[in-house]
Amino acid sequence: MKAPVPIVVSAGLVCASMMARGANPRPLQPALPRTVTVSEAQAPPVVRTGLLQSTLIILPSEEKVVNVFAGDTVDWVFDGGHVASRFVSVKPRVINSSTNIHIVSDHGNEYTLQLQEISSEQDQHFDSKIFIDPGDKAVKDRLTRLPLFVPAAELDDAKREIAAAKSTRAAELKAEEAKEEQYRSLYPSSLHFDYTWDRRKSKELGLQQIWHDDKFTYLRGLFRETPALYEVKDGKPSLINFDFSDGLYIVPKRLDSGYLAIGRQKLDFRRNGVDR
Repeated sequence: MKAPVPIVVSAGLVCASMMARGANPRPLQPALPRTVTVSEAQAPPVVRTGLLQSTLIILPSEEKVVNVFAGDTVDWVFDGGHVASRFVSVKPRVINSSTNIHIVSDHGNEYTLQLQEISSEQDQHFDSKIFIDPGDKAVKDRLTRLPLFVPAAELDDAKREIAAAKSTRAAELKAEEAKEEQYRSLYPSSLHFDYTWDRRKSKELGLQQIWHDDKFTYLRGLFRETPALYEVKDGKPSLINFDFSDGLYIVPKRLDSGYLAIGRQKLDFRRNGVDR
């Protein structure tokens, strides 16, 4: 048997003249598609091929053909197509010829088959389609993982997609930074320090400043204890929700009137021009 010769399937495999050396005395008939189990612990399955007839070998749906190696590339034609796929076509050019074929997939799996031309046999049915079923657990496990090999065209597409995504993200970040910078430049003008309160009582309680922007009210102080915060509307006080950290109250609304209280201590405040 001749030494195996690699066949580059990604570039369109050998495409030779199909003039057979020999004659087929009887018409061949395609058999129904069948599945063969390929295992390293067993002899390679025999695939029945017919003179000048194409037999299609089909890998599991998770895989694509990366390369094909064959013992005889003179008396046999192998075609893996011009794009990455799960299909390999084989055609014998000589009666009674035989060879082996090794198919390597993008998941790193290898499937070995024995090809036999059957024109001179009594049974004239050749295999039209062969589905490969992995018989080893390790091979099946690899099918659940990402491919080890990626076709050059797909890799180029992926690189272009990554570059486009990076460019888009960079543009988004730049727009966000510009928006944030604009907000920072305009934010001071949105702050309003227009509250009135009793400064003497504020020293006793610890309050230092009150201000608001368009969405929040802030109270800053050095408090020995955290005072309760009330909002006064229509002369009626009510406790309100707030965040407190390091002496800073953040209220998620604009307060027009309210007060802080600890025990019997109470400090009223209100915005200028706002009546209770």
